[in-house]
Amino acid sequence: MTDRRHLLIYGATGYTGRLIAEHARDLGLDLIVAGRNQERVDALAKDLEMEGRAFPVDDQALLHDGLEGVMAVLNVAGPFRLTAEPLMDACITQGVHYLDTTAEYEVFDAARTRDAAAREAGIMVMSGTGWDVVPSDCVAAHAASRVTDPVRLRIALKLLSATPQEAVGLNLFSRGSVASASAGLGHDVGALVRADGEIVALAEPKSARFDFGDDGPEDCLSAPMGDLITSHVSTGAPSIEVYVQTGLPLPLGLDLNTLPEGPTAAEREVGRSKVVAEATGRDGTVARTLVDTPTGYRFTQLSAVEIVRRVLAGTHTPGFQSPASAFGPDLVLSIADSHITDL
Repeated sequence: MTDRRHLLIYGATGYTGRLIAEHARDLGLDLIVAGRNQERVDALAKDLEMEGRAFPVDDQALLHDGLEGVMAVLNVAGPFRLTAEPLMDACITQGVHYLDTTAEYEVFDAARTRDAAAREAGIMVMSGTGWDVVPSDCVAAHAASRVTDPVRLRIALKLLSATPQEAVGLNLFSRGSVASASAGLGHDVGALVRADGEIVALAEPKSARFDFGDDGPEDCLSAPMGDLITSHVSTGAPSIEVYVQTGLPLPLGLDLNTLPEGPTAAEREVGRSKVVAEATGRDGTVARTLVDTPTGYRFTQLSAVEIVRRVLAGTHTPGFQSPASAFGPDLVLSIADSHITDL
């Protein structure tokens, strides 16, 4: 049997992929950088002084060859609706752990449907190893642990908590994030919630107000986030709603040619990101918990590598797992200066 010890990062030549690859290299992980474009992969591999592999995900033979000797794949190549399922299926066939950094609901749903196959193959499938959904999944699991038999969860995300002065002129999104968001416009899954265990489509998003500890309660709209799936796995709560604070414009329809590759190192350190989880027990008891983390790209760089580091060290559970179901709600506390506060 081929000795498998490597982590392969697919999409390593992108903005987020390179951040993750650099951090994984700095921690001494056995790393292969990969992607579709041979020239870009070769340049990155030379720069980071490691092996590079170029292959498409839509050619089964080349994809399977690309996974030779690999223990775990971390997919950072969006739009994930185009890359995730071929990589998941190849990983299951070849007994390779699959992880990704997606925020796309459809990909979480696709990962969930592969639970039985992943268990049979003895490998773990986990979507959302970045800011989506590590903080929200962990804080939801923490809040749910504070009530008896959680029956309802409400989760609210605030992407940027910063002063107006800090936010002026701040570049928040990479070209890849904008491209993924724009490409997904024609694949809108609608306004979704989980009700009595089932995913239900709403005629329009729900609105609510949540207090993130900044300026009092803030307006939020429900969104079809992966937590509708992951928090159900980590808590068992049958009814789940996920909201996003409305003060930050989403990166939709922007001209890629006018954008920098992504936030600078200094911009990645500006402000914080926050998630509030509200759990209701069967007896009506309500528990609210807040998690406060570094902002998205910085957190994702650290959390994705921390999770794959654990997987490479042998800590993993077969089947489809959420971050909290695999590693517990305290996982988020191991990521930089992240903090959980009971409200």
